[in-house]
Amino acid sequence: MRKAFTGLAALLMFVVVVQFFLAASGAINSAPTDEAFGPHRGLGFVTILLALVLTVVAAVVRMPGRLIGLSGLVVGLGILQPVIAIIAKALGESGAGQLVFGLHGVNGLAIMGVVLMIIRRSQALTAAPTTPAGTAAASPAAGSAAGPARSAS
Repeated sequence: MRKAFTGLAALLMFVVVVQFFLAASGAINSAPTDEAFGPHRGLGFVTILLALVLTVVAAVVRMPGRLIGLSGLVVGLGILQPVIAIIAKALGESGAGQLVFGLHGVNGLAIMGVVLMIIRRSQALTAAPTTPAGTAAASPAAGSAAGPARSAS
């Protein structure tokens, strides 16, 4: 199940990358703003939902608390995205509105960074080497043989 969590996190990363593509496409589109950014906005809500599913899966498969928390952080940062856009729109085309809207992109980068951290940590958990009980590394005798020599007096 931990591999499924890692796969779901990778899917979320893919969706975040597509979000950046759609934002860039909307920015250079000649259509009206609401129409140009429609796909970006729609996928944004899917991104939040996917991050919420990731958080629930992390808890169900008993991932470490830090991974559950990071997954929840992505949900929170995702919810912050439309809030930033609404505040920027309320401030209008002024310098303050554009400055606040710039935080939308910075927050998107933060989301990408957190998702990347989740992927790396979950991959490390699923790829952790396991030593069979019969190997030398796991046997108590091998540990004492590898230690300093003791004289038998």
